[in-house]
Amino acid sequence: MDLLLELTAVLGAANVLTGADAAAYGQDWTGKYHWQPRAVLRPANTDEVAAVMRLAAAAAAPVVPVGGNTGLNGGTSAEGALMLSLARMNRIGALNAQTRTLTAEAGVVLERLHEAAAQHGLVFGLTFGARGSAQVGGFLSTNAGGSNVLRHGNARDLCLGLQVVLADGRVLNLMTALHKDNTGYDLRDLFIGAEGTLGIITAAVLRLAPAPRASVTALIGMDSLTEALALLHRLQEVTGGAVEAFEYMPAGYMARLAQCRPDLACPFPPCPVNILFEVASTRPDDATAGAEGAPALATLVQDRLADAVTAGTVHQAVLAASGLQRRKLWAMREAAAEITLNRKPLVDTDIALPLDAVAAFLPRMAARLAALDAGAAEMVVAHLGDGNIHYTAYPSREDAALNDAIRAAVAEEAVAMGGSFSAEHGIGLAKRTTMAAHKDPVALATMRAIKLALDPLGILNPGKVLP
Repeated sequence: MDLLLELTAVLGAANVLTGADAAAYGQDWTGKYHWQPRAVLRPANTDEVAAVMRLAAAAAAPVVPVGGNTGLNGGTSAEGALMLSLARMNRIGALNAQTRTLTAEAGVVLERLHEAAAQHGLVFGLTFGARGSAQVGGFLSTNAGGSNVLRHGNARDLCLGLQVVLADGRVLNLMTALHKDNTGYDLRDLFIGAEGTLGIITAAVLRLAPAPRASVTALIGMDSLTEALALLHRLQEVTGGAVEAFEYMPAGYMARLAQCRPDLACPFPPCPVNILFEVASTRPDDATAGAEGAPALATLVQDRLADAVTAGTVHQAVLAASGLQRRKLWAMREAAAEITLNRKPLVDTDIALPLDAVAAFLPRMAARLAALDAGAAEMVVAHLGDGNIHYTAYPSREDAALNDAIRAAVAEEAVAMGGSFSAEHGIGLAKRTTMAAHKDPVALATMRAIKLALDPLGILNPGKVLP
């Protein structure tokens, strides 16, 4: 029987999309990658995913999983492949306020996790601009980061258990809520960050945390990244590690923001270094109002900022006085993808550096870019608290070779300074050449051995991640 007929028998005709019906799945969010899938499959549960994989394995048919499709590196490119959309698998299961865990299927959108946790006075610590579309399976498969890594960690740190369908259709049940389970290899971590090349994540047990009783959100202007990091460390010391986010938006970013989104323009004349930070505490004492009516946490942060103003390291400061003002400050940072990707041609990169190397990297990279293309421009935004820089170059012309040279230069500079060429966006198609150039050869050989063991036919998201 024809494979598509067999798949239709399993999923129903409405959930096997071909031709024009599959067109909406034929490109990534950036618009850079385009493809024609053989079909788009929309299973409703893990059993149907397993049935799909058994049929695909029997036919040696490639399968590419897709969640919210908000990736930036071509990880869902699926020319001639079966695309496996997990969007219908969108049920939130048990939320246990005592253990602070939540069970969710792979198609649950991140924002729904936030809403579900909030109903119980809890938070799910992962957040980023695409939270309204990114799904559990996708953010685990790329080990997504975002703005709150400084406090809560990456997606990997927020996942306790997984359910995964393997390439041959077997279901691997790792759905534990245990914090300690030292029973051999940690198979869970194999699939987190693997971009669907080792198995299809269908459900997860996620870690929650208590919601803050008090929080402070501020935008400040400074001259120096070194002084900004010193302020971060000082805030961490006086608040007991309560800094949730510390985001860097330089003057060039602010200029672009004012041009593209005047409604989100900086509320003060931008400084060379502009930092959006948030401090949040669950301690009752930090939420207690002082003599002037402000929560103790707000007074503490204001006093530290006043010290920095007196010392001449902070020149501008705006503290959010309401939820509306907080959302506007965050909207400035979360507009990054919108204002970055709407200019072409571009080379977008995503690197991680030791915190003390960020300040040195930027002038070095500016010099490398000028040497490659005197007419090129750049834009930078960063999760400064964890050393993750989103460095975007705008070449003066559309030239594939030039683009490759710029991407290679960014990776070379990052690796030379003890960093990584990929921080939170994954490898996909875009960074396979970089993997070949900079990943430890033994590590690559080990990864290939794992891939061969779990997917001997090479049908799971073929051509991604590994060079």
